[in-house]
Amino acid sequence: MTNDVARFLIIDDHPLFREALHSAVRMAYPDVDTIEAKSIGEALDVLSGAQSFDLALLDLTMPGVQGFEGLLELRTRYPRLPVVVVSGHDDPRIISEALSYGAAGFISKSVRKSDLAAAIRSVMEGAVHVPENYAGLPADDDSADRAEMVRRLSTLTPQQLRVLHMLRQGLLNKQIAYELQVGETTVKAHVSEILRKLNVYSRTQAVIEVSKLDNAELFREQAGL
Repeated sequence: MTNDVARFLIIDDHPLFREALHSAVRMAYPDVDTIEAKSIGEALDVLSGAQSFDLALLDLTMPGVQGFEGLLELRTRYPRLPVVVVSGHDDPRIISEALSYGAAGFISKSVRKSDLAAAIRSVMEGAVHVPENYAGLPADDDSADRAEMVRRLSTLTPQQLRVLHMLRQGLLNKQIAYELQVGETTVKAHVSEILRKLNVYSRTQAVIEVSKLDNAELFREQAGL
C-alpha cells in the first residue's frame, strides 16, 4: 500500500451489495477509505482523478458491459491496479477466464462476510485468491490460441478497445465516429490497427474471436436471459 490507510474502489450497480462489500472491507481494514462506482464509466472517471487506489472490487455483470469487457478495460488502462472480481457467476470457466485477463482474485458473492474479508486481506498481501473448490480447468486443444488472443488484446490502446467494444455491438464506422466524436477516417485507422494487432482479416472475424474469450453466452445462460 502507498500509505497507512487502504483505499478501495467498489464497482457494483447493486446498492445492497455495495453496502455488503463496504462491511466486509471494514472488517478487514477498519480504517479503510472506500469510494463507490455504479458503472465502469463511473469507475474510470474516479480513477482518472488524483487519488490512487490499493484495490478495486469489480462485479462483472453490470449495465453497459458484456462478459469481461469491464475487467479488460480496467486492466488495459490501469495495469498496476489490482482488480478482484466479486461475482455471482462462479463457474470454473468464468473464474479461469477472469484470471487469464489479469484479475488479482475471484470471490463468489455467495461467501460469508468473514470469508470475503479474509479473501481481501490475502490479495492485499500479494496472493491470488480463488474459491476453495476451484481446481482450474484441464488444458484443451485451443488453450494456447486463447492465451495468445488474450495477449494480443492487451496490446490495444484504450481508444482501440472502445472501438472494438462498439464493433461487437454492431455499430458502423459512422456511428462509432459519432459516439467518440472523431472523424470516420480516425475510426478506420483504429479498425485497421485492431485487425493488425489481433492478427485477423476482418472486423467480423475480430468480433467472433473476441466473443470466444469473454463467455458472454455463458453469462446470459446462467442469468436465465
